[in-house]
Amino acid sequence: MPLQAKTPRAKTPQAEIPQAKTPLPETPRKLIHTRNIVCQGFLREDGLWDIEGHITDVKTYQWINPFRGIVGPGMPIHEMVIRLTMDDALEVRAVETTMDHTPYPICPEVAPNFQRLVGLRIRQGWRRQVRERLGGVEGCTHMVELLSPLATTAFQTIIPYQRFLQRQSLKAGEEDTTTRRPGQIDTCYSWAGNREVVRRYLPDFYTGEAAASD
Repeated sequence: MPLQAKTPRAKTPQAEIPQAKTPLPETPRKLIHTRNIVCQGFLREDGLWDIEGHITDVKTYQWINPFRGIVGPGMPIHEMVIRLTMDDALEVRAVETTMDHTPYPICPEVAPNFQRLVGLRIRQGWRRQVRERLGGVEGCTHMVELLSPLATTAFQTIIPYQRFLQRQSLKAGEEDTTTRRPGQIDTCYSWAGNREVVRRYLPDFYTGEAAASD
């Protein structure tokens, strides 16, 4: 069952927006709006995984919402949380949601639709399957947006930790099966099979020309 708004939950820390070590060029300006997204992955005591996303939108000025009245500076326009409970195969076992702040009182009525995610696996085609179930009037724009970084968070949480545990449990002479071709190869510019990142970290799967020093 979806969580009801204001139901107590594990507190998600609100990290300060980091300053880039290499700052972007700026002109004189003032902050108007901040969207903050925090995604976290947790290993549960029962062996499942909780992947949580928390999104907030705040403005620096006071404005009037016809349904909520005065919305002051720093008061959330949106504050929503999605929790995907998953197994080791990245299959969604359960979904919980909260919508503590929304622009319209009817927004939380869409929460039950997110149960349609149960049974899906995070793999190629995830976004398409999400759109099929929750696109347009079937979902909430902001909560659906959260599902893309949540998918990445699930992968970053579960797969590397499984490999870490496998390496820790290896006995002398046992094969390290964690060196099988990782799924992130060829998923972005840096992880292309013919680039230096793969050559250095996963040379068995490097497809580029051998370096002159090799």
